[in-house]
Amino acid sequence: RWNTVLDAVHNPKHEVKIALVGKYIDLPDAYLSVTEALRAGAFANQTKLSIKWVASDLCETPEGAKEQLSDVDGICVPGGFGVRGIEGKLGALKYARENKIPTLGLCLGLQCMVIEYARNKAGLDGASSSEFDENAKYPVIATMAEQVDILKAGDLGGTMRLGTYDAKLIPGSIVATVYGTTDVNERHRHRYEVNNTYRQQIADAGLSFSGTSPDGQLVEFVELPREVHPYYIATQAHPELRSRPNNAHPLFSGLVEASLERQKATRLFDIEKA
Repeated sequence: RWNTVLDAVHNPKHEVKIALVGKYIDLPDAYLSVTEALRAGAFANQTKLSIKWVASDLCETPEGAKEQLSDVDGICVPGGFGVRGIEGKLGALKYARENKIPTLGLCLGLQCMVIEYARNKAGLDGASSSEFDENAKYPVIATMAEQVDILKAGDLGGTMRLGTYDAKLIPGSIVATVYGTTDVNERHRHRYEVNNTYRQQIADAGLSFSGTSPDGQLVEFVELPREVHPYYIATQAHPELRSRPNNAHPLFSGLVEASLERQKATRLFDIEKA
């Protein structure tokens, strides 16, 4: 079972550069499970992976995002806590969305994807998370209703969604295609959720809530339709925790595959242009 991994390591057929946009990049081990999942995704595609570490703060402006991300084939926005670096993650996601760079968001990455889209495409200027701003004009990310009183009392104990949870995917969605099924389960570790009050307005603007809890109440996956973007996907879960070197998680192998496709198309465009 390891022979395919060894062959990918020693005899890669391709090479791809993926940016990891985070706020803890001075401590790379903070993202160890994510980087290893990216490597496994590369192994699955017979690809050598080059990770570009990008401090999210550097992507706050359009100019900064372009400087940091114009030379990458794909982007991963991992999880985290707290407000620092959030505006930079939003800037990176806006650049990725507008320039059709394959992108995978994880946990906080999904929340930032929703906030960015709400602000710039759904007419919800000032959208944010109640984690970052309890007085946000449009708290598109907030705590579950049953947790509000607990959190206002300052008691964070027992308010995280921990462990493995089931999700239902929309048939025909990119995530359903990548997983090869519409029934999945993934590990979680987060406290805030997509606010259902704004879900329809954001969906009407074009962002698909392509996976939810079985009862439809909790958002688990978001994406842009494939006719709009080749691979712009995020999950509220932590799929990196289930990845293995010889058994890549489909979301990560899908990111690498989409990045290779973009790389190929870009090179073809450059040749035709020349």
